[in-house]
Amino acid sequence: MKFTGSKIKKSRALGIPLSPKAERYLDRKPYPPGQHGKLQQMRRRKMSPYKTQLLEKQKLRAQYNIHERQLRNYYAKASRKGDMVNSLVQELESRLDTVVLRGGLARSIYAARQYVSHGHILVDGRKVNIASYRVRPGQVVGIREKSRNLDCIQIALDTSQTVPPYLERDKKSMTVKFNYDPPRSEVPLMCEVPLVIEFYSR
Repeated sequence: MKFTGSKIKKSRALGIPLSPKAERYLDRKPYPPGQHGKLQQMRRRKMSPYKTQLLEKQKLRAQYNIHERQLRNYYAKASRKGDMVNSLVQELESRLDTVVLRGGLARSIYAARQYVSHGHILVDGRKVNIASYRVRPGQVVGIREKSRNLDCIQIALDTSQTVPPYLERDKKSMTVKFNYDPPRSEVPLMCEVPLVIEFYSR
């Protein structure tokens, strides 16, 4: 199942910000939620290898907001290629909702998925409403003409920082070009991907 409920609680439980609002809360309370949150933070320093791998896998899932089954499928695809770390990351980074997020067209992965499913996103000028759609190198992702005046999208573009090197953004036309499948080193992920691979290869 996908992550549901409070994004702030999920962020504190995993120790990573899943939205701009969660980032502000984590700055004030950088420990898991609940009355024993600080105690849990101390216990994390003594986690077993299995629990460490599980936590990293949950972090990866949460950052892309995908089902367990989807992540297993991506792992299976990556396992058929040589470099599994880069291959797994490339499978995830080429998702349409991820490109929308990384390109600064949305402020969180949840907003990016909503924009896609509501028909606000175009790929090479054609509407695509499937969040898992695989964007190919050279394709251009943009905002539909009728959706360009939405406040949420304008705020995302105004507050976004520089995009990763594998993307090329044009703020004026509200488009993002996916230049190439990125190596892990260029992707702003907050987890240890090799530990995720170890978890699934047990």
